[in-house]
Amino acid sequence: MLKPYITERLQETLRTSIERGEIAGANMMVLQNGEEIFYHEDGYADLETRRPIAQDSIFRLYSMTKPVTATAVMMLAERGEIDLFDPVSQYIPGFRGQLVEHSGQLLPPGREVTVHDLLNMTSGLVYGGEDLAGRHTDALFRELGERLHGDRPMSTLEFANRLGEGPLSFEPGSAWAYGTSADVLGAVMETVSEKRYGEFLWKEIFEPLGMRDTGFWLTEEQQERLVNIYQNDGEGGLKPYTDSHLGVVHRMDREPAFESGGAGLASTIVDAAKFTTMLMNEGVLDDVRLLNPKTVQKLTSAGLTDWQRKNLNGWHTLAGHSYGNQMRILTDPEQAGLIGSAGEYGWDGWLGAYFTNSPKDKLTFLFMVQKRDAGTLPITRKLRNIVFSCL
Repeated sequence: MLKPYITERLQETLRTSIERGEIAGANMMVLQNGEEIFYHEDGYADLETRRPIAQDSIFRLYSMTKPVTATAVMMLAERGEIDLFDPVSQYIPGFRGQLVEHSGQLLPPGREVTVHDLLNMTSGLVYGGEDLAGRHTDALFRELGERLHGDRPMSTLEFANRLGEGPLSFEPGSAWAYGTSADVLGAVMETVSEKRYGEFLWKEIFEPLGMRDTGFWLTEEQQERLVNIYQNDGEGGLKPYTDSHLGVVHRMDREPAFESGGAGLASTIVDAAKFTTMLMNEGVLDDVRLLNPKTVQKLTSAGLTDWQRKNLNGWHTLAGHSYGNQMRILTDPEQAGLIGSAGEYGWDGWLGAYFTNSPKDKLTFLFMVQKRDAGTLPITRKLRNIVFSCL
């Protein structure tokens, strides 16, 4: 267990953030050697009704979905069902005959986008922007949102096919850019497994690990435990946010046609800890093995070349990090803007859900919050710095 003065410091730091109106509430968990050594919850899941955050509160993961998707892909790679250098067009027809933007012109790329490109975000797919690829993606997300509650909602496979029909922002493998690669991986999983992506995840990962509160949609009972989203109100406080961002149904109250491999899951901190512990244990949790140790080593290793990292270097809060398989990898702790150890890996979500695993320290840090445009919040770094500094 953490020493009393450390736990008090963690609790006081989180309480200060809540009192300042930075966040409505959160829970956090620290595990070492697979055992919980600290848990704390504070604040509200619903400010209006004063419903408190609890250990079984459910949070929208958004991009913390991505490491789950990478794990699923590596499960199929380990079984020999896919090759990481398979062209994506082998599974998603919309990726055939793609074009890439060069100085305002659309030309055939030097090679096709591969599954490996998708895993490392070197595909040329982006989330949006001013170039042709970005505008195509923005328009597709708008259509996804417009059809979300109608009688013709866009499916996972339709989204991936339509995405592939648009231009790439750069030559596959030539650079790194954060984008929609994981959503395409979800569609690849559907094609290979011949199952809905959510069905594959439930049967292959969530049910075996006992992650019963994790999925792309929630039952009525689970919806009662779903945490509300808040955003800054411009006056130093918080106000509700209720949009269905990136095609994720806000209340998660129905089985979606579009199961976003990059953003669509919801989960509890307890379920998330089962997933992160499985990775820390080199692919096994209790008597359930999902991956072999060598596969986990590959999954949690940096995958970018020096020239691919140039775009990542512009993300100043990821100084000292590389990227691989939908996760940040700490490669140079001296350059990082936080306290950590080489080899540490993890990711966060748009609303602030966050995890990191440090194999060197045998430590996992989990933090769950729901605030618009959060990513890795200052409070997240403050809390994890307190933990890592006392090891």
